[in-house]
Amino acid sequence: MFKFPENLYTDVRIENVYETNIIYQLGEIQESKTRSYKAAFIRVFDGERWYYSSTSDVESIQMEIEILARYGKPNGEIDKNQHVLNFQINKEELLNYKENSVSNITIGEKQDLIKSYFPLLESNNLIKFWRAVYTDKKVIKEFYSSKGSEIIFDTQLAGIAMTMNFIDGENRFMDAYQKASHNYHDLANLGHEVKAFINECERFVREAKPVKPGKYTVVLSPLAAGVFAHESFGHKSEADFMVSDETMKREWAIGKEVGASILSIIDDGTVYGSGYIPFDDEGTRASKTYIIKDGILNGRLHSVATATSLHEELTGNARAVSFEYEPIVRMTTTYIERGTKKKEELISEIKEGIYVYTINHGSGMSTFTIAPSLAYYIRDGKIAEPVNISVLSGNVMETLGEIDGVSDEVELLSFVTGGCGKMEQYPLPVGFGGPYVRVKNLNVQ
Repeated sequence: MFKFPENLYTDVRIENVYETNIIYQLGEIQESKTRSYKAAFIRVFDGERWYYSSTSDVESIQMEIEILARYGKPNGEIDKNQHVLNFQINKEELLNYKENSVSNITIGEKQDLIKSYFPLLESNNLIKFWRAVYTDKKVIKEFYSSKGSEIIFDTQLAGIAMTMNFIDGENRFMDAYQKASHNYHDLANLGHEVKAFINECERFVREAKPVKPGKYTVVLSPLAAGVFAHESFGHKSEADFMVSDETMKREWAIGKEVGASILSIIDDGTVYGSGYIPFDDEGTRASKTYIIKDGILNGRLHSVATATSLHEELTGNARAVSFEYEPIVRMTTTYIERGTKKKEELISEIKEGIYVYTINHGSGMSTFTIAPSLAYYIRDGKIAEPVNISVLSGNVMETLGEIDGVSDEVELLSFVTGGCGKMEQYPLPVGFGGPYVRVKNLNVQ
């Protein structure tokens, strides 16, 4: 397809993007638009340096290759360069959304979909402000390399999100219902779910009391457990954090015990949803990577550069947020593996504790914080009254060792608002989730 320069490594990533964004606020439309574009990221490597270019004029790709090649130093040994040797050669066409593409649905149909949920928002007297969003994105990616890779695949995600502000006298509460899927039709007929969520929020704003600060045994929902895994350990597993850092290499040695024996954390780009990428942005096939296996540090997430530097296997985690950026090490769908207990067991064995259902946000590296939204006391083995919590926090390594129960029920979640941020690249779509997870001795304030 392209004429690649001799004695240099070259690859080209082409992105053909279709996306929709519809926003309503208190029933009034704020935005309704679709956008399509095709663009490319090109890079050349001479064994010492990378040379990059991006363009929205795909007809100029060959010219961009030739311009970058002039900066590089031709290297007759480039094919023996360890970095280049590690690039995979894949030839595959994997197009899942030819027939059920979101681009085949009219913007009017998408507006009607999100508007079908307005009566539920407008009928609750405690909802004083609401915002409803429909968004979708389909990307067809092509990847070509001078080693011989020829890949084309597509990804797709559609979703709705409804943010609600509840006011009951002096009490205020805000939360959001969100649903996303690679299948547009999964977003219809969710009225029962939305109504149940609104009712739970109404109960919360009426009845929630401030938490008594202290250390509690906490049960995390799949959403909360997924955020915990992503923030507390997923980012630490991105191998670019430890390249050239000898201290981190020693602290994060493969085979080290880092958590309870019932804990396993996985990153998997093959899971359909917001983290789905069958090939990463260097043409590496996605894989299921055990970051932690039975409490033992088992692996890291890699680009070709970090895998080469650390003499480890590729994992398919080199990702760029768009054609304007180079790929860096990023998560895909990160989750805690299922355990053996029933959700009801995790709760029934607690005399006094906390159940966290939804969250506002989370962050963490050596220490982590999670800001819960909907949360409840657990009393005598049962979920009791709602409770206002500002933050859960703890030391990552200590907390991983305090996990003493993992359910056999797993839920993997996709999202269409927000995303993962790293360096200047935000928001990158990722997925996370897992089972219900019980953790002892969490700081609750």
